Amino acid sequence: MPIVKWEPFGEFDRFFDDLPSAGFGNMGDMAVDLYEDGKNLIAEMNLPGIDAEKVDVSVEGNYLRITGRREEEKEKKAKQFYSKEIRRGSFERALRLPEPVNESKVTAEYQDGMLRVTLPKLEEKKSGKVKVVVKK
Repeated sequence: MPIVKWEPFGEFDRFFDDLPSAGFGNMGDMAVDLYEDGKNLIAEMNLPGIDAEKVDVSVEGNYLRITGRREEEKEKKAKQFYSKEIRRGSFERALRLPEPVNESKVTAEYQDGMLRVTLPKLEEKKSGKVKVVVKK
C-alpha cells in the first residue's frame, strides 16, 4: 500500500468547495464600488432583475445601508437544474463611509440594473484665525 501525505487544510478547502456558493454569502452580485467624485462620495451597485421599489437606501451615522429583495420565481417541477447560482430572497449590504456626509441631501438613481447613490460630503469648516476679545 502506498503512503499518501495527509493534508488537513486540503480537506478543509475541499469541504467548502463542495458547498453551494449561494448559501455562504457569495458577494459577487453584492459588490459595491465606493469612490470620491469632487464634493460627493458615489456608491454603485449592480442589482439586475430587482424592482426599484424593493430597494431601500439609508444613511445611518457613518454607514450606507442598502437592503432589498429579489423575488423567488415560481419554479416548474419539470426543470432539472444542473446549476443554480442566482441568489434570490432578501439582501443587505452596509458600507462604512470614509467621511461624514450630508444625510439630508443623499440621492439614489436606479437604471438598467445599476444603483447609484450620491452622498454629498459635509463641507469642512474653514480653519482660520478668529480673534477672541478678552474681557477685563
